[in-house]
Amino acid sequence: MKFAEGAKLYSHEVQREAGEDVLYINYLGALFVPSLADSSEIMERTVDSLIENPNVSRIVFVQQKNYNYDFQETSFLLEIAQLYVYLVKQEKILSQEKLITNVEGLFSKRYNQLFSYLLLLKQDPISAYFELKKIIIESKIDLDKVGPDRRADFMNYAHLLEKILNLFEKTQILQKARPFLENYSRGNREIYYKLFKPDVIPNFTFTRLVSDLPADAEIIDQYKISNGEYDVSNVTILKRKNDAKFIYHLMPPENSLSEDHNLLLNLARSVLIEHQPQAEEFTDTERTRQVFFNISKDLLQDLSQTKKIGLSYSDLNKLSTILVRHTIGFGLIEVLLQDKQLQDISLNAPIPLTNIFLKHQTFDECSSNILPSQEDVDSWAAKFRMISGRPLDEANPILDTQLEIGKLRARIAIIQTPLSPDGLAYSIRRHREDPWTLPLFVQNKMLNPLAAGLLSFLIDGSRTLLVAGTRSSGKTSLLGSLMQEIIPKFRVIVIEDSLELPVESLRKLKYDILRMKVRSALVKTTTEVSADDGIRASLRLGDSCLIIGEVRSVEAKALYEAMRVGALANVVAGTIHGASPYGVFDRVVNDLGVPATSFKATDIIVVCNPVKSADGLHSWKRVVSISEVRKHWEKDPMLEQGFVDLMKYNVEKDELEPTDDLMNGDSEIIKNIASNIKGWAGNWDAVYDNILLRAKIKKELVEVAEKTGDNNLLESEFNEQSNNAFHQISDEIVKEVGLPLSEFVFPEWKKWLNEELRKREKL
Repeated sequence: MKFAEGAKLYSHEVQREAGEDVLYINYLGALFVPSLADSSEIMERTVDSLIENPNVSRIVFVQQKNYNYDFQETSFLLEIAQLYVYLVKQEKILSQEKLITNVEGLFSKRYNQLFSYLLLLKQDPISAYFELKKIIIESKIDLDKVGPDRRADFMNYAHLLEKILNLFEKTQILQKARPFLENYSRGNREIYYKLFKPDVIPNFTFTRLVSDLPADAEIIDQYKISNGEYDVSNVTILKRKNDAKFIYHLMPPENSLSEDHNLLLNLARSVLIEHQPQAEEFTDTERTRQVFFNISKDLLQDLSQTKKIGLSYSDLNKLSTILVRHTIGFGLIEVLLQDKQLQDISLNAPIPLTNIFLKHQTFDECSSNILPSQEDVDSWAAKFRMISGRPLDEANPILDTQLEIGKLRARIAIIQTPLSPDGLAYSIRRHREDPWTLPLFVQNKMLNPLAAGLLSFLIDGSRTLLVAGTRSSGKTSLLGSLMQEIIPKFRVIVIEDSLELPVESLRKLKYDILRMKVRSALVKTTTEVSADDGIRASLRLGDSCLIIGEVRSVEAKALYEAMRVGALANVVAGTIHGASPYGVFDRVVNDLGVPATSFKATDIIVVCNPVKSADGLHSWKRVVSISEVRKHWEKDPMLEQGFVDLMKYNVEKDELEPTDDLMNGDSEIIKNIASNIKGWAGNWDAVYDNILLRAKIKKELVEVAEKTGDNNLLESEFNEQSNNAFHQISDEIVKEVGLPLSEFVFPEWKKWLNEELRKREKL
């Protein structure tokens, strides 16, 4: 809300926002910070405004910072306003017929008593309560003194006072204040600090933050998140005794600025907001943000000189960062994405009335202290439309896209009316800045070293592989880690409708990789190529590994064409929803219409699922099975033993275990891989030795990283170096002894690792 320049001090305006009426009162130019708790005049002025606007559900005092009083706090004063109107207009307590019966000489005294009470009611309701009780006591004393001829008059006045008191005692503000009344002294406004705690909103943003920590919650954890030294936010995790969710309390730098800095940001935002962004600005967001950052610095310097406000170098950088975030950026969503422990961010409709909900790596589901405004919500939707190049309107109420800000990456899903009758809603999946690797998954217990070694072997063996699982099971992250097991010399084609796989990271690691963006199955009309056409086009682009972001719809038939073509050439892999191997078969064949015989082109199905604790409050992402699809069955792979588990999750041990089929060398897929490699054909011991060798290397990386405290050893860059060393050493050992046996390869790889560690120590 912006009052027009020259708007009268204390003027007010009601605006309809996201289904609620918000009362804005202008305090721009006031020489004090407006506060209901501090000032009887401000409270009276606010109650008068509420008398005129009885449907208001929120109050905002507008200054360099906006002071927002929520629905409950507003309700306290609304009830007082309604009581005032009822007493004056309906009960007419100041009228002669209400105040006296037959003793006219008492009218002036009683009128003055109740007139003073009504005035005090608007200024200081708690004090008015005690004033009323005092008047009642005096009236009872007077009643005991009067004769029979005047008794009826005094009794009627006493009844009127008791009626007013009875109405007053039912008000919310008095009920809430009762625990603090024992030591109350009349006129002391300290009690109102317990009742009115406004959310402080910088005037350059619209999103509300509940700044005070809840008094009835215990602090569980506190930490900082940052995007550089000038952009540091504080996070506090709290827990209420009877609340299943934790509270995620965010305090970003924009909410702890001085009045002068708020003034500069407000003025600068008013200038920059005039810029109408073009779609092309969002094709290279990093460059555009840098340009705006430089413009912001120049603008803030000019404004600070004009306003004679000193700015240090760090202040200038901090304010410029905040300004970019709240103009061409995505506000506090960007701050949340800085938190590496967050996985999902949910904004439920109606967003301005609903706290943001979060999925935290350590504390699971959390509510937050953040309430975005309708202005921000609409602005973000417009920017995401430009980023994606896709429509978002009543005819196309679903938008899937992605957000990339520097190293921050997230998948964005938006719905609106008519699908969401309460308006826009967002679901944001935060991606790791650097892609997941198999060693990282080993460290996080999503799988164990043997599973990592087996999957690495299957990728090198150019198998066709589907990573299945439920929502939020880690399918896409696992597929991204498997891509890093592909030898970089092979070309990789990635086909996605939402850009989630770590293509940019692999490109920086010198992978020969091509990304193709195709139309989402949820989009009705667009200029983008369909997913099935994209897959067919990939087959014409030469010999390549083919990675499908997610198998959702009719592209499944084209994918199986690719699998049949590519089964003996390079790896073909993708993700799909399904909680078991048969669930994948059912989805592919019965839902997506792929012929059952074509499904045999699938070699391996890896299933990821969340595993919950017995109390239902915690969950962990786990690979629960690695299964091969055999080729002998005709109609139903379940009935005809077409699915064979190579590894199965043991819930008691919280670990994947090898099955007898894997241990005894009964895997047809692995034997098929071995049949094409000299020295491995018919030699199960050598094949299994290679799987164990890969597992041993992944395990060693994790153990060394934990021992040295250098987690960078598990990241994609070092993982790629490790894989490259493994392949080169294996090649040398093969030349010497004929097979890449673990007893020869592992010591040489360990020498390489120790040498790399020495290099890192010197840096």
